[in-house]
Amino acid sequence: MPVGSGAMNEFCWMDLKVRDVATTAAFFSAALGWRFAVDETDWRRAVKVTAGGLQIGSVSDLAGPLYPPGIPAHVAYYLAVDDVDRRAAAAEADGARLVLAPSDAGDQGRIATLVDPFGAAFSLWQPCGFRGWDLPAAPPVHGPHRMVLACADPRRAERFYREVLGAALASADFVPRQGTDPLTPQWELALVSDDLAGLADRAREHGGGSFVRFEDRGLSSLRLCGPEGTAFRIRAAGG
Repeated sequence: MPVGSGAMNEFCWMDLKVRDVATTAAFFSAALGWRFAVDETDWRRAVKVTAGGLQIGSVSDLAGPLYPPGIPAHVAYYLAVDDVDRRAAAAEADGARLVLAPSDAGDQGRIATLVDPFGAAFSLWQPCGFRGWDLPAAPPVHGPHRMVLACADPRRAERFYREVLGAALASADFVPRQGTDPLTPQWELALVSDDLAGLADRAREHGGGSFVRFEDRGLSSLRLCGPEGTAFRIRAAGG
């Protein structure tokens, strides 16, 4: 089952947090065909990411005054829930560490950020005016397909999220950590490509980023890293 659209207890958005937005945008545009542009309909004039004409995420500038120095570049993923305060409290009670206490994000929704007991950060999002990506049943080319958490105890991780949410994460895979996975567990967005070789060639030709080949459930895959280390899994079509 692919990543859902507008559903509770499913991931619903990503935010690339980097210091050099232009360089990051140029790399992922060349490798994945993503489009980065200011959303003229948004009063904040946020930079949005689109794949196949559909918005899939946003970009935040860590060099701006809102962020303290020293925060590493990363991708923040938002998990839609019915009640941020209650779900955050349940996560803390089950061993998660609260990073950002539940708070209102203007009139768009309510947010809290935590680190789960396995070391992976995630944000809970209670939508109000903004529900996140609006994806068709079949994801666009290089659009959101699945979420993946690789860690030492995937069964326990799956149980943690099920208990916190009160429901299983239908669009997430919990897998054992491989040698190619980051040392610190982190959620990763899995995309699907029907031309991994061409994608690798484009990433290599553009430069600035990197990729690693690995096997994912018996299929050839790539982990594509942007200039500041923000990473995505790319699975062969059919996986």
